[in-house]
Amino acid sequence: MGSCPYCQSVTQAGDTICYTCGRILASMKSENFAMEQQFHKGSLDTTYKMTRKPTRGGMVQTHTGRNIDLMKNRRNKTRHLVLLFLVAFIMLAPQVRENLFEKWAPGLQEYIMLIPAEYHIYPNEATYTLDRTVIIMNSNQQGWAYEDIVIPTDITSLTGENTDFKYTNGDLPSPTAQIQEILAINLLLKSENEAVDDFIQIPTNGSTLEYDERYISTKGHSVWWPEYNGNDNRSCKVSQCVKMEFSLSPGETVIFSFQVTITSTSYSWWDKATRVDSVINGTGDGINIENSGTFEDLLNRGGGEKSRDFTDMTWYNRGADANGVNHGYAINAQHELVNQTAEMISAGIPENRKDNAYAFARAAFDYLHAHITYDKNAPITARSGPVCLEDKTGDCDEQTNAFLSLLRIKNIPGWYVFGALADMDYVAWEGHGWGYIQLPMSESWCNSKEIELDSCFVDAAVDVVNNKWLLHTPNAYISWIEEADSTGTLLNNYYSPGKYSKSLGTERIRPVYSTLGDVDTGGGKYQVKILPETLR
Repeated sequence: MGSCPYCQSVTQAGDTICYTCGRILASMKSENFAMEQQFHKGSLDTTYKMTRKPTRGGMVQTHTGRNIDLMKNRRNKTRHLVLLFLVAFIMLAPQVRENLFEKWAPGLQEYIMLIPAEYHIYPNEATYTLDRTVIIMNSNQQGWAYEDIVIPTDITSLTGENTDFKYTNGDLPSPTAQIQEILAINLLLKSENEAVDDFIQIPTNGSTLEYDERYISTKGHSVWWPEYNGNDNRSCKVSQCVKMEFSLSPGETVIFSFQVTITSTSYSWWDKATRVDSVINGTGDGINIENSGTFEDLLNRGGGEKSRDFTDMTWYNRGADANGVNHGYAINAQHELVNQTAEMISAGIPENRKDNAYAFARAAFDYLHAHITYDKNAPITARSGPVCLEDKTGDCDEQTNAFLSLLRIKNIPGWYVFGALADMDYVAWEGHGWGYIQLPMSESWCNSKEIELDSCFVDAAVDVVNNKWLLHTPNAYISWIEEADSTGTLLNNYYSPGKYSKSLGTERIRPVYSTLGDVDTGGGKYQVKILPETLR
């Protein structure tokens, strides 16, 4: 026997679900479940979409061998309670019914809609080691290759900060929550037979190793980890990184594995009791349609930094490809279709919410999730936001382009985040791209909480294709969060992390991501319902 970590009810050995509160227990094995898995495709990587349908989970086998769907039983009980409530409601006096309906109808309507809604299941926390392996094969002549790998950093609920809100009453600032902690980074250089020639520990504290002091491998290759300097070819071009320089003998094959051990914790910037499980950190300081500020309020949050840096109407000019086709701006809020779509989205928002920053961002998110399909065969050069809207399809970074294009119509700051995403078993990984946005709390809400206006906002993750609204999940590995650069140089450098002597017959095999060893999950699991939000 044991007890449920959520409601403290008594549980039996082997129980996978609490019969009192319905929560999945931490001891339950990872479900064979694939979410709407849609991955980022860079210039050197490919992409795919998992094809298994979302499952509701909860199937168990009794001692007689009979399969019972516990979640279905729970839903049936809930429906009976709702039916009983409706019968009692009908028996009330007309005036009482009218008053109750006016007060409680929106919440009741959502509660009823949530009962049959499909959902994704995530662990609250996970510690694992992610391996990124690249193979470089050389022909029968001398070749070369260069590679940069961004060194991931710890990520908090307000990126780059130690505190969230600052208070006007003298209280200590709210400390940020850790959502990604880098525990160790190792680089392994291997030969063709995959024997490890060199094992290099990469520091996680930001210390550097310059080229003049570089590590020389057993096979004569160079490894170092300098700081960022966009004007120096021997420095990092995106952020602090590991740089590798390979001199390849005729017929030589080199394999390198970049291994990162991480603890990743769920975090929600969304404060909505009916949608966000209380097991997830962050809801108490989260945003919703009721406490959201206006578009203009963004100018008075965070010193207006994000409003200055990430609201340009056009952003990231990809230029021309090898065939001379000019792909233009990835994010383009000047395009007629983007403006028409934004007007249509705004038209569906209630009059009293027209200038509500949260309402527009959420409505744009729900619009894309409902109307844009995922394209598992997306072009190598990603579609721009307008083209994604026009084609009504796109992969992860293409739908992110569309989302951020729509936000910039209203001057809501939005920027990219890149990394990798795993399925729920941490078996299949692919490179992935999604977005971060800034939303302001209202001045009245900030004043009522005695929070300084300048600190009264959220910078939150949004993954359109995976239906993650203001949510970080432990299966999302963050490699790099975009920094302001209107020239697009940083983004181009991220998409093109290296060079190799292709003309001499050198071949670089795309990176393969995998999980090394076991995944340690803790803190239980929770559901994320797949349901648009009613904006009232």
